Amino acid sequence: MVKQLSISGFLDVVQKCVERKLNYRKCKLSENLKSFEKCSCLLIVSTHQSCADPKLRPAILTDKTKEPAIKYINKKFPNIDFRGNIQNLISIQRSKSEVLAATSSYYDSFLDVIEFRVIVLFWELTDLFNFDLQAVNFDFTKNYLDLIVTYTSVIITLSRIEDKKALVGMFNCAHEMTNGSSDPSYPRLGQMFVEYEHPWKKLTEEFGPHTKVNSVTAALLSLRMLYPRRNLPAEQWRSAQLLSLLSAPAAMLDPACCDTMACEYLSMEVMERWIIIGFLLCHSSLNTNQATLELWKMALRSGLYLTLTRDEVLNIHKVSEDLFDNIKGYSKRVADIKECRDHVLVNSGAMHRERRQFLRGAMKELFKVLEDEPGLLGPKALFVFMALSFSRDEVLWLVRHSENMPKIKTPEDYVDNQMAELLFYMEKLSGLMRKYSHVVQRYHVQYLAQFDALVLNDTIQNMYVCPEEESVLLSSFVSVLSALSVKQVENKEEFDLRPLRLDWLRLQAYTSVNKAPLPLKDYPDLAKVMNMIQFHTRMVDSVEELLHETSDVSILCFYPRVFEKMFSQSSEEMTMKRYLMSFPSVCSHFSQCAHPLCPEETEALEKRSLRLCVTFLEQIAKQTSGVVLEICAEQHNLNDELLPKHCAESISAARYRKQKKPPPKKGEVQKEKPGAESLRKDRTILTNMDKMHLMLTELCSSFSLCTDFAVFDHTVIPTEFLLSHLEMRLSEIIVRMANYNKTTQEITRPSDLLAGLRAYTANLHWLTSYINVDVARLVKSVLLQQTVPLDSHGGQTITTIYTNWFLEGLLRQASNSLIVHCPTMHCFVNQSTDIESTFRAEEFSDISELRALAELIGPYGMKFLSENLMWHITSQVTEIKKMVIENMDVLVQMKNNFDKPEEMANLKRRLTGGENILKRMTIIGVILSFRAMTQDCLKDVTLNVFELASAAGLTCNIDPALVAAIGSMQTDNTSMDEEYKLSCLLLVYIAVSLPTMALDPNSLYNREHGGHNNNIHCLATAINQLAAAMFTIQNKNIEQQLKEFLLMASSTLLQLGQNVERVESKNRESVYLLLHMIVEESPFLSQDMLESCFPYVLLRNAYREVYKSFVITLG
Repeated sequence: MVKQLSISGFLDVVQKCVERKLNYRKCKLSENLKSFEKCSCLLIVSTHQSCADPKLRPAILTDKTKEPAIKYINKKFPNIDFRGNIQNLISIQRSKSEVLAATSSYYDSFLDVIEFRVIVLFWELTDLFNFDLQAVNFDFTKNYLDLIVTYTSVIITLSRIEDKKALVGMFNCAHEMTNGSSDPSYPRLGQMFVEYEHPWKKLTEEFGPHTKVNSVTAALLSLRMLYPRRNLPAEQWRSAQLLSLLSAPAAMLDPACCDTMACEYLSMEVMERWIIIGFLLCHSSLNTNQATLELWKMALRSGLYLTLTRDEVLNIHKVSEDLFDNIKGYSKRVADIKECRDHVLVNSGAMHRERRQFLRGAMKELFKVLEDEPGLLGPKALFVFMALSFSRDEVLWLVRHSENMPKIKTPEDYVDNQMAELLFYMEKLSGLMRKYSHVVQRYHVQYLAQFDALVLNDTIQNMYVCPEEESVLLSSFVSVLSALSVKQVENKEEFDLRPLRLDWLRLQAYTSVNKAPLPLKDYPDLAKVMNMIQFHTRMVDSVEELLHETSDVSILCFYPRVFEKMFSQSSEEMTMKRYLMSFPSVCSHFSQCAHPLCPEETEALEKRSLRLCVTFLEQIAKQTSGVVLEICAEQHNLNDELLPKHCAESISAARYRKQKKPPPKKGEVQKEKPGAESLRKDRTILTNMDKMHLMLTELCSSFSLCTDFAVFDHTVIPTEFLLSHLEMRLSEIIVRMANYNKTTQEITRPSDLLAGLRAYTANLHWLTSYINVDVARLVKSVLLQQTVPLDSHGGQTITTIYTNWFLEGLLRQASNSLIVHCPTMHCFVNQSTDIESTFRAEEFSDISELRALAELIGPYGMKFLSENLMWHITSQVTEIKKMVIENMDVLVQMKNNFDKPEEMANLKRRLTGGENILKRMTIIGVILSFRAMTQDCLKDVTLNVFELASAAGLTCNIDPALVAAIGSMQTDNTSMDEEYKLSCLLLVYIAVSLPTMALDPNSLYNREHGGHNNNIHCLATAINQLAAAMFTIQNKNIEQQLKEFLLMASSTLLQLGQNVERVESKNRESVYLLLHMIVEESPFLSQDMLESCFPYVLLRNAYREVYKSFVITLG
């Protein structure tokens, strides 16, 4: 809140000047005027924030329990009986301390407005001064007019606050209930609220005496030359080649100087606000002075609305008409207002549209020249600030009129789909000034020391009157300027020339008083030189401040709907896409809206700024990533046409030509060969690819505006938004390319997906030729996420998809013998059955496909696949253990009597689930065989950790993953000895159940596949690896246990040969081969062990028998 001391202190100064006729030099009027302007600006902010923003509205105003009290206070304000109607105020009585705490800050703000109101005392003093904005005392006049307009804006804003009476009344009620008396300032505050129910009427009454001295009118009339010169249509700007450095090449190095330096970049909106509000307050001169009338009418023709503060606007024609309607003798002025409003509705929109169109070209030319020759920023700095100020004025005019769109026949005049370009070059020019500020500083330091100091000294010498105090100030100016040197710039010393500018403001106050010893109006040359010096000093130490003054568009923060609409309109234009980054960049200005003395609003402004910034960046990144990936998709389609699978038609056509067969019928459409799309007869015909590359060029150009910028305390990097979108979209595309259908179990072959992925990544890498982004990091991040079950956004990856497909699609059918493991071809193949399969197993499980899978999902993905396979194995092992426990007694007897055929036959009849145990072991074998195939494809991956050797594709006698999976099944309820017993009995169970395989017609050995048709050859893998894992956990001798298994299996199979029933021995030879496979695959068994218990002649005869039945066909 604004301290009352600062306001009352200034008023004391004014009062002394008026009543005691003290020396105006001792009053420090200029310093107080300048500082008071800053305080008054804060008053607008704090008053507006009091209740205007619903989010910051005090909670007590929405409290249901206080509604009766609020209604009563609003009804009786300001004469509220706080004691006689206590029943209406009981809610405040109960929480008076909370009410005081909640309303005190608002009450203080309203008190500040009261103190500010007393500034009218200053107007009794103004007859002491001469104001001339353009020629003499620019700074003093500007501060004076700003103060008047600010005061008016505060009062108008205050009158629009609906809850002001409730807040003040509740505070005073709580204050009286707490302290026993009302607040001393409450009567004044209540009276002010009543008086300003109709603010304009009261304001004109307050300014009545002011009109007599014509101080405001005189100050405003100093604009009579400046404002018309600045308020020109675009045609005259164009004919004068405004802002062009190329119009006069010979004068390109000449410094841009004039007699009114500060007036050249003065905001048009500020001048219009001075004129409109000033003549509303002091309107009598409109009927007596023709120059005043013309100036006022010109301002009325400029637009419909003026900004009071932030998004609070003033409908100038309506307010003026309402005010003058009630004043006698102003009927002509009312007619003038209506004529000006009609002129605005017909012409103003088109005029400002043409101005913006001109400024786009002029700003672009100016930036290109200065970017190429930054040394010109020194002599032509004024051009930069003029361009920024003109552009800022046009942007803000469109913003406030778009938000309050009038009903007109040409609404398109209030829509600008090329606003992005204007904002873009404003940002570029500002950035250029910041980048080369040292160049500007060096130039003006030399200019001040070697030219301005000399001219000022000569001007002082030619003055015929110069009092002592003024002479001291002027001499100090020359001394300070002469002391400047280039070495200070080279040593990077900090310059602070604010004291010099403040002394000049002080001198303006001294010399602008009527009957001053040194009247400044008699020495216009001195004023011109000092105004030029002031601009040059600001180029040395206040470039950033001046950039803020001329290019600040932070008011867009309070027009989010208009701002977003401008972005949307610009993004639809192809030629504007390169300028879209200006919208999020403008959000970096919004921190300037926050006032250090109003910290409560900073958080809300920060959230709004970040939301707008992120929204714009997301939209730009979304468009850019969409175009990039669309180009990649097109290139992927072209690359897909070159795959070998599409050459069948070409081969067929070549065979037709070779065999001289008739060509296809004329009705058949000949398919174009790859590359035909690159052949075109006319280069002017744009293909879809050409359009996409053009759009990509435009979008990527927008990222060149800046690498990063700050929004409040947040550093924003635009390219990171693009990479984030590309990462998310690319992950989705990779998953979509897999084309997994859970219902039909359809999926893309891993090799096809890998080829498509390579096409995408190859095309992504040329994105670096458009924009400086780390595509390698992007691709690595995306591909690494695809090797884990879920990506960073929680979506499925190809690791999960292919794991599910191989488990549910391929291995499930393999467990039902619809798909057969084929050792000879190292893949799975479809079984010839009546059931038609949706895919060919060999096309998804051969070496090339599994290698492609390994490259796609990597070691981490293979580890995930292996873990899922192990989960299925442990599930089978759990069921197998249950079956062993159910048959434990029989199995123990079989183990002890395996060499007694009669006893074994009796025990076998008591044994149950033999086929089931072999079926489950076969499933385990199929899973382990598939896992072994996937591991073989990872041999090129090297890992240093031995436990992960199998994940790297290295073979081990004992599978660590299987050992870990089975080890995790151990429970506290079973001892190691019990587990060992179960393992031994499991081998017995398998051995005595092997002969049952001869009864299955699918147990036939297939020479072509190198295995059995029902996958029982996978039993060899299952028995060896499962036994090795179990006995490793139990720390037992694997070789000894497998020898016992081999002995028992040989015995049972030899008994199979003694059976004379042909049904049982149909596939006896094929089952014999299984015993040989077990020994061949085992690292713990040897052929000598096998021959010691099973005659080799039986194996030889078995091989001869199965190969005899195999029919060899030659192509």
